[in-house]
Amino acid sequence: MTSSRETGPTLDPKYDAAGLITAVATDAATGEVLMLAHMNAEALAATMASGEATFWSRSRGRLWKKGETSGHVLRVVEARIDCDQDAVWLRVEPHGPACHTGARSCFYRRIKDGRLVADE
Repeated sequence: MTSSRETGPTLDPKYDAAGLITAVATDAATGEVLMLAHMNAEALAATMASGEATFWSRSRGRLWKKGETSGHVLRVVEARIDCDQDAVWLRVEPHGPACHTGARSCFYRRIKDGRLVADE
């Protein structure tokens, strides 16, 4: 049996006990996964209002607008939420690398034979 949260038109995110939902950002042009982060209600509202990805930084304990210091913002082309509204998918136009290491994507390493291998 499905609920109105699953099939209805009302945005009603299901935040976890810490008040967070998972957010994944992909390049709108290529589909490449750029990063995974978390959002609270304030971060989701800021993202939707500004059109630029804002997250909740668990390590900093505060809102964090992607690119606030580097200028490498993620402009939101489309925001989607999954069926039970506990995960957000942001299709974005990246303005610079998404990863704080300078890599285009935070997923720049493969797991091979128990080791990490960087993309070339």
